Amino acid sequence: MEFQFYMPTRVITGEDCIRKNKDAFRALGKKALIVTGARSAKVNGSEKDVTEALKLADIEYEIFDRVMSNPTIACVYEGAAAARDAGADFVIAIGGGSPMDAGKAIALLAAQDISEDDLFKGQYENKILPMAFVPTTAGTGSEVTPYSILTNDKAQTKTSIATPLLFPSLAFLDGRYTKDLGITTTINTAIDALSHGIEGMISVKANPVSDVLAKESIRQIGECFNALKKGSLTAAHREQLLYASMLAGVVIAHTGTTAVHSMGYSLTYFMDIDHGRANGLLLAEFMKFTAAGRPDVIESIITAMGYKKLEELEKDLEELLGAKEGVTAEEIARYSSIAIKAKNIGNCPVVPEEKDLVKIYTESFKLSV
Repeated sequence: MEFQFYMPTRVITGEDCIRKNKDAFRALGKKALIVTGARSAKVNGSEKDVTEALKLADIEYEIFDRVMSNPTIACVYEGAAAARDAGADFVIAIGGGSPMDAGKAIALLAAQDISEDDLFKGQYENKILPMAFVPTTAGTGSEVTPYSILTNDKAQTKTSIATPLLFPSLAFLDGRYTKDLGITTTINTAIDALSHGIEGMISVKANPVSDVLAKESIRQIGECFNALKKGSLTAAHREQLLYASMLAGVVIAHTGTTAVHSMGYSLTYFMDIDHGRANGLLLAEFMKFTAAGRPDVIESIITAMGYKKLEELEKDLEELLGAKEGVTAEEIARYSSIAIKAKNIGNCPVVPEEKDLVKIYTESFKLSV
């Protein structure tokens, strides 16, 4: 048995864990750039907790709160300039996947000069600002991954910076910050985490440790499905989903994602469909495609969720996601031609051809052909 496992992020969990562990920031630097969006971190109290902890630890900070949903390349270069201008020597990212993805790229670009043409090539110096992350949604798991996903208009999709440099030093998980998320956002982010766990088990890069974590993440999310369908999540459910999201993040840090993500990126880029929802719309049909060659893996996933057959998961996903968006055959052809070029296509144990992606899209959206 040969495999590698590396997870350098220190994860701290629990209510008020930021202020209780304020001294942990001192190991990162003397001045922080707080990277976040314009509103949510202020509303849910996470930004206040971070700034109060920094004050108690005698650490200076400035706030860069111009991160949009699906952050752009221009945004992270702007943030890196703000970090340099502020003299920040570490980054704190607060929010969902967008601020955390942006925070990683900002930390990298603030420490070294990288042109836009070279940003996704993977050839970086061993320099980056240390990072602490505070997730306020339970879906992306970015607080424990070495990826930064950015909107890439040149390629008309979302593209990943991938390097171990991007692992944050610290992650603070406090379920209180997710308690006021709307049910739609909660469902979409939970399905994003579920897709990470499922794709991680399907990936050809899966290993015994990642499978253990993936199954636990999948089980935890499955236990919350009834509450998600009823819109009746308790604080305990919120904590459970945040924990499951983190586990799934550790999984994809080792396995990467599969065709579900590359296909979903076009739905997000061209149709503005939320990332987690996009994954969920495609997940069942991709699992059916994979089952033709690896029924053992799909059966293991279904069992971990507490189902007896894939159709039960498909039914629950349809109930959670509701009415599907309309998509044309021409759009599907375009999206498939983009997705087939993605690196994570090679992570699939049954490697799809472009015609297979067309079929998965078509069946997912129940399009008549």
